[in-house]
Amino acid sequence: MRVVVADDVMLVRSGLARLLADAGVQVVGEAEDAGELLRLVALEAPDVAIVDIRMPPGHKDEGLVAARQIRQQQPGTAVVLLSQHLEPRYAQRLLADQPAGLGYLLKERVSDIAVLVDALRRVVDRECVLDPTIVARLMQRRRPDSPLTQLTSREREILALMAEGRSNSAIATELTISERTVEAASAAMFRKLGLEPSADVNRRVLAVLTALRG
Repeated sequence: MRVVVADDVMLVRSGLARLLADAGVQVVGEAEDAGELLRLVALEAPDVAIVDIRMPPGHKDEGLVAARQIRQQQPGTAVVLLSQHLEPRYAQRLLADQPAGLGYLLKERVSDIAVLVDALRRVVDRECVLDPTIVARLMQRRRPDSPLTQLTSREREILALMAEGRSNSAIATELTISERTVEAASAAMFRKLGLEPSADVNRRVLAVLTALRG
């Protein structure tokens, strides 16, 4: 797997590159701003770009803007966005375009390199990856009259894992239940939420996030 790392803080950028290299990931370039990131992606055509959302010159959403350009100009390159702070709106803006091959993680999550490598592999496989902390925050924001209040505790667990981009088999493994149980609970849950069932994991992520935002 070939990766480009983009972060304006040299210690973070080089430290992340070193951890990835130690984990057997080939880092083919490092960028300190969005312009350099776009140049490296065009030159190297990596499997995935790891991008800090806030980059020079404005330190606002330059990384997010660059991620969208990468998706348009280099659709074969997956993107994992990193954020220092919990900013669900950025995740929603990005995933609303096209969730396949996209990820959004908090920087604190990548201290566990195994978690980051797993996310990289999943987005390269055209899955969607969303940080569990963001999902938890969205679920806590539900209104008193939200249909989410009709869900059982098990259904809420499954919903959260779906929002993270997990497949039925991955959810079954995580919760130590059968895949058939996941399917049955999902069908009941989608009926309660008024959502259209879908076997496509990425379309399901968008549907679930729409329900959570409501």
